[in-house]
Amino acid sequence: MKRCPAGHLYDPNKHSSCPYCGVAAVDVTATKPVSVPGAPIQAEGGVTLPGGGGLPLGEKEGKEREEGITVGYYRKAIGIDPVVGWLICIEGPDRGRDYRLHSERNFMGRSEKMDICIRGDDSISRENHAVVSFNPRNNSFKLQPGDGRGLIYLNGDDIDVPMALKPYDLIELGQTKLIFIPFCGEKFQWESKE
Repeated sequence: MKRCPAGHLYDPNKHSSCPYCGVAAVDVTATKPVSVPGAPIQAEGGVTLPGGGGLPLGEKEGKEREEGITVGYYRKAIGIDPVVGWLICIEGPDRGRDYRLHSERNFMGRSEKMDICIRGDDSISRENHAVVSFNPRNNSFKLQPGDGRGLIYLNGDDIDVPMALKPYDLIELGQTKLIFIPFCGEKFQWESKE
């Protein structure tokens, strides 16, 4: 977890900037420390939480915390789960925000549990409204509907089966419009570390 200058905690693996502050909070000046490492964190209601800056509660150090966790294709091959593309919000409550896509399935919804958390649009289901997947074997992207109630549109047409994604395709769900930008494809693929 990372703390933004305003004090919000967010996951930098899911968000390139603080999802609470939005893009307007981007500061291109030198990085400045927000708090002293290891200092207690003051929570709302006057309760002090010890051990600020450590592992999230319930997580264990070392290999113990990796047991039982499903590891993605690239993470197993090269040791990290790198970005394979992006969704950029061009219309809706989160306009200007980007969402990182990783190898294999990326679940979309309003919940913090989702890989792509579109918090500001109440017309999007909390969990599994849609899925954007990247197949590392053939370097292809697909969009498919999830379990959500709302429809999903790809370039203006509603979809009810998985559809191939092409660069700059327009994805609509709820009041949100997203542009798809691939990173991996014919010109670039992540190589395994050997």
